[in-house]
Amino acid sequence: MAPAAEPAGTADWYRHFGTVDAPGNSACYAEWSVAIADDPELIRRIDAWPHNKRQPLLMLAAARFLGARIGPYREFRSFLDARWDDVSRIVLSRSTQTNEAGRCAALLPSLARIAAAEGRPLALIEVGASAGLALFPDRYGYEYDGGPGGVTRLAPAGAAAGSYPVLRCAATGPVPLPTGLPAVVWRAGIDLNPLDIKDPDDVAWLEALIWPEQVFRRERLRQAIGVAQADPPLLVAGELNEQLMALAGQAPADAALVVFHSAVMAYLDAAGRERFRDTMALLAADRGCHWISNEGHTVIVQADSSVVPEMDAARLGGRFLLLEDGLPVAIAGPHGQGLEWIEAGAG
Repeated sequence: MAPAAEPAGTADWYRHFGTVDAPGNSACYAEWSVAIADDPELIRRIDAWPHNKRQPLLMLAAARFLGARIGPYREFRSFLDARWDDVSRIVLSRSTQTNEAGRCAALLPSLARIAAAEGRPLALIEVGASAGLALFPDRYGYEYDGGPGGVTRLAPAGAAAGSYPVLRCAATGPVPLPTGLPAVVWRAGIDLNPLDIKDPDDVAWLEALIWPEQVFRRERLRQAIGVAQADPPLLVAGELNEQLMALAGQAPADAALVVFHSAVMAYLDAAGRERFRDTMALLAADRGCHWISNEGHTVIVQADSSVVPEMDAARLGGRFLLLEDGLPVAIAGPHGQGLEWIEAGAG
């Protein structure tokens, strides 16, 4: 009798994470995820959770939040055996609300271009805002390495060095790098469960979502939290399609309104994405609102992928496609670490 084939599902999810997503970013997560994929008992436990709670980063972050240390899988497995009820509690009560300030490096050229074209300061709304750290593109520093063109450095006016994170980004192609930071006069976000940057547990959760070896991201997160704590953004709890129109109505009328999102649309079903597109069309018609979308291949492969125009997923290679008002303009690193400018409409 032939051995039964391994069923597709959770084990494949963890194996893909361990062999495709984690290598080059976290050797620890790569080792743990591949070992989990080959651990039928652990896969059985994970499969007891709802499907949307089985994702590798959520489980690994929950363990890290509880104190799991970088080390061999056998030690991690022992930790899981000892703390499984606690890991389950965190997984079921939390979600992967990675709040990567580095994504502002990918968004900044588009935001600056909109501000320049409008001749007005910006009012920002982020849907899927987590703790709202991406709402401060004007308060961070930037270093764009443009290759032969040298490095473009930008810093917030009047801020002391070391009081803000410096976001480093490799720029390729004709990226329209600004000469200064755009003015932002109003900023707000929507999230199902906004994280409170003054709550130690929420801050610890944000740190747990950073992959173990990426110390520079943890330091950047702490600096970004310091910026946000000095001037907390308006964060609204609720479903984005239920809250967006009302929140947009609070934005100053004399500012250029921009709605943006990163790695959010995959969490909506097809009807939710269609409703969001309709809302953005209404805001564009009624308010001249601009829309910046920064999404990955998980949206592109959806049947209703007009949220993100068709593009060869292999070309993205784990990166995001950046769109301005529905037109693709760049391919971005998922944490803002790179920005490859492409012609609008290229596929």
